[in-house]
Formats: sequence, structure tokens, C-alpha cells
Amino acid sequence: MNPSTRSLLVALGCGLLFAVGLGVAGMTNPHKVLNFLDVFGDWDPSLALVMLAAILVYAPAYQLSKRRAAPKLGARFHWPTSKDVDSKLIAGAVMFGVGWGLAGYCPGPAVVAATVGSGPVLVFAAAMVAGMFVHRQIGRGRGRGRDGQASSGS
Repeated sequence: MNPSTRSLLVALGCGLLFAVGLGVAGMTNPHKVLNFLDVFGDWDPSLALVMLAAILVYAPAYQLSKRRAAPKLGARFHWPTSKDVDSKLIAGAVMFGVGWGLAGYCPGPAVVAATVGSGPVLVFAAAMVAGMFVHRQIGRGRGRGRDGQASSGS
């Protein structure tokens, strides 16, 4: 099996595991998310446990990966390079939070939930894809590439 096929299969497996985890944790149910955000009403703290479990798994894996020169199936890691807290970061975080609070979905759970074909989640997913497309077009217009980094002029 060639390395790129192996890499794609590993990515598929990781994505499927993530999707199953989202489903088991109830993250694809917008009512669970909205109840977590409703701290003065019908508050459901179970989402905090899901986040804590994710942090407990991710933190040691992140520390181990920082010690490696490259991932097993890639030439290099793609770590974030910017540490700036600027207006774009804050505006994006606010829009993400407002969207999450209004709809009860964020991108990962929305993609998983879209597989059942529910009308509201399909509308959300379509709007999310449209937003990604608009962002990419605006980024290209400003001389930025797909990853948001300034292009080198090539």
C-alpha cells in the first residue's frame, strides 16, 4: 500500500472514530448543546465532562507529538504559527460562539448530524459550507492562500 493511500485510510479511520465519539457523547444533538449553554435554565453539565475527557486524551498526545520531528504519515507537522490575538481572531470566535449558541451545532457535529438528512442540520451545513467558500474567496482577493497565510507571489 502506498504512503498516500495509507495516510488517507488513517485519516478516514480517525474521522470515523471522531464521528462515533461525537454521536456517543450526544454532541450531534443540538438540544444537549443548548441545554449546556442554558446555565440559568435547564442546564446540562454533561458537555463539560465530554470536553474534560477530550482534554485529558489530547493534552498528553499533543506533548508527545511536540517531541517528534514529523508525524508518521507526513513530512511535517502543521502547527499554528501565529500567537497574535487580533480583531479577526476575536470576531471569528464571537461568530462561532453566537452560531453555536443559536443553532446548537458546531462544524464537526453538524457534519456528523447531516448524515441523517435532518432539514435544519442540512441548512446549517449548507450555510457553513457557503461561509467557508466566501471566506476563501475573500482570502484570495487579499492575496492569501488556502491556509490563510500570505501568498509568496508564486
